[in-house]
Amino acid sequence: MRKITGNKLLVKALREEGVDVLFGYPGACTIDISDELYKQDYTKVILPRHEQALVHAADAYARATGKVGVCLVTSGPGATNLVTGIATANMDSVPLVCFTGQVARNLIGNDAFQEVDIIGITRTICKYGVTVRNREDLGRIIKEAFYIARTGRPGPVVIDLPKDVMGELGSPEYPETVNIRGYKPSTGVHIGQLKRAIKMLHKAKRPLFLAGGGVNISHANEAFRKLVDITQVPVVTTIMGKGAIPTDHPLFIGNMGMHGAYASNMAVGHCDVLFSIGTRFNDRITGKIHEFAPNAQIIHIDIDTASISRNIQVDIPIVADAKEAIERMLEYVEPSDRKSWLADIQNWKEEYPLTMKEKPVVTPKKIIEAINRQFDKAIVVTDVGQHQMWTTQFLELNENKKLLTSGGLGTMGYGFPGAIGAKIGCPDYSVISINGDGGFQMNIQEFATAAIQKLPIILCVFNNSYLGMVRQWQKLFYGKRYSMTELNPMEEGMTVPPKYRPDFVELARSYGADGMRVEKEEDIEKAFEEAKKHTDGPFLIEFIIDEEELVYPMIKPGGTLEEMLLC
Repeated sequence: MRKITGNKLLVKALREEGVDVLFGYPGACTIDISDELYKQDYTKVILPRHEQALVHAADAYARATGKVGVCLVTSGPGATNLVTGIATANMDSVPLVCFTGQVARNLIGNDAFQEVDIIGITRTICKYGVTVRNREDLGRIIKEAFYIARTGRPGPVVIDLPKDVMGELGSPEYPETVNIRGYKPSTGVHIGQLKRAIKMLHKAKRPLFLAGGGVNISHANEAFRKLVDITQVPVVTTIMGKGAIPTDHPLFIGNMGMHGAYASNMAVGHCDVLFSIGTRFNDRITGKIHEFAPNAQIIHIDIDTASISRNIQVDIPIVADAKEAIERMLEYVEPSDRKSWLADIQNWKEEYPLTMKEKPVVTPKKIIEAINRQFDKAIVVTDVGQHQMWTTQFLELNENKKLLTSGGLGTMGYGFPGAIGAKIGCPDYSVISINGDGGFQMNIQEFATAAIQKLPIILCVFNNSYLGMVRQWQKLFYGKRYSMTELNPMEEGMTVPPKYRPDFVELARSYGADGMRVEKEEDIEKAFEEAKKHTDGPFLIEFIIDEEELVYPMIKPGGTLEEMLLC
């Protein structure tokens, strides 16, 4: 049997795993892998301009397609630049396989040039990490990496590749099966527990479904909609769970939590059974933990055993894949009369509807409503900040409209590279990236990637000249002391703000892209119409919005879900 190098085996493994796109940045410890990738024609290699952007792109590619996202970087700073992206994927349960270069085995631990212990660094923020110490283990480890990344609760896996190991000759065989001792993820449903949960649901007078990201991750959306239709139980979602049911469904109330709708938070506070599917009950949705859903018995379905009763003690735990659990529920559930409960919810909706004050200017709500009208088949990718909250509040989602966002870690800089990954993965979808002027500048260099790849991404920048979310807290709770949040500061003697730096539109043009600035309400629709004409590269729309626009409702720090600031 002819032996091959580890570099060749890696490239073969990518093909065997169906990896059609790899996001990579080269270096000394991976140059031989780059050479092997050059010789093949199956896996397309995308070269972003920064490793953090690279891993965010792989992350969004995975979210948009349902495949495992794959990236390759060199040792040392190449590897450490992945850290934020790995943590982002880990918090949001995104399947990634991250290959990092490493110095030769005899140099490990000697402070060699561009040497770091990336496995040690990422141990607590990935699902699994390992340094390949022996060439004969390489194929098995790669096979296991893809299996671990996509099974159970999905997550990122880090594989560290010493240069000398990858240069060694060894077997050309790539394993067909996986047998990992101690890792046997179970998606099966405990029918006894499930029947207990259904019985509790049927007896409830004021039941409520709480749908989290697990519903979307498991692609349980259609089954979940059927479940809601049969049971007539209303639904609230987390940010990551938005889209679990179409937003125009009559039983969808809205998002809950820190910036959730008034009706949603009130429903959680008054329900007698809270049936949660695919959530972690983090502090952004619970508020004061000891007063969360005070009147409710809680049922919790989650694929991750560690997530159940971690923050909120539940009455009926069910460890299972969301889709499988819901499909089994459909065999047993029956219709119920919820008219009185639904009337209460409708009253809360009418009492404090989710809206923004109408103004004859450009507002976030008007921009997002324009997106709702302009695009029938779209993926919207947000950065993190006020714009993210406005998007999750007002964006309409259904089977043809998806939302990708960093919900768990809240990573600024995710939006632009995320849009690149989504567009590469789903070229038939319109891809719109919504960013603040702060977060956008964290990975603004990816204009080059989008332009070179000729990706017709529509980049929306909400420009209020501030780091808006932090400024909002400073305005409400810190006596308007705007420390470290002003992006375009007034200089001494000025009476009007200086010209914003950079000029986003001109910067886009410098990369061979195009854009326009919108300062008037009547130009919002025109901007999107113009953007859709640009089919061979990105188009930027800079929306000038009022710095005083705030995200409401908002839970007070340390408050309960019912202690909301409403305006």
